[in-house]
Amino acid sequence: MRLTKFGHACVRIEHAGGAVLIDPGMFSEPEVVAGVSALLITHEHADHFTEDRVRAAVDANPGLRVFTNRAVARQLEGIGAKVTVVGDGDAFDLEGLPVTVHGEWHAEIHRDLPRLPNIGFVLGGRVFHPGDALTVPPDTVDTLLLPLGAPWLRAGELVDYLRDARPRQAVAIHEATLSEAGQAVHGRLLGPQGPGTGGAEYRTLVAGDTIELS
Repeated sequence: MRLTKFGHACVRIEHAGGAVLIDPGMFSEPEVVAGVSALLITHEHADHFTEDRVRAAVDANPGLRVFTNRAVARQLEGIGAKVTVVGDGDAFDLEGLPVTVHGEWHAEIHRDLPRLPNIGFVLGGRVFHPGDALTVPPDTVDTLLLPLGAPWLRAGELVDYLRDARPRQAVAIHEATLSEAGQAVHGRLLGPQGPGTGGAEYRTLVAGDTIELS
């Protein structure tokens, strides 16, 4: 498996049977949907999902399938059976790549704001994209995609999240709200100079970077 980082929370996972794209929101370029057979969308916020781009992608690629929660699926009404609603505990297969679904709710931004549904995806048992939540997958994964900066997130929570999830490596995503200096501050907290993350290696990628997943 191979992972390519795009803008903010968007990543592509290539595997033996094809390629999957997760959360192509407003901070990723429209062309990132090219050449994939499925879109996985964690929730409806615009930095993870833009309705017009998904509709355009489905129009351009009749074989493209979308897997997401019910809230996003409602916004995609009219594009037919290409959208599959999934939720916590579900499992499906994408051309030989097993995918499981975990989590139900977006992390709380403020007690006076309603919480939105949010799901995360484990692909091939190896890599987990949690969307906008600190969901701990039921089984340890090799690679955790780690939300780095968000209105709902404290940096100290990331340390505890990595200690609980125990991945081999954490790859930073969801960083568009942080300056380069802010990302560096987080990196020191999550690296060897920090309080300790249970042994997880912390990695950052820029848009277009690709890594091999063990």
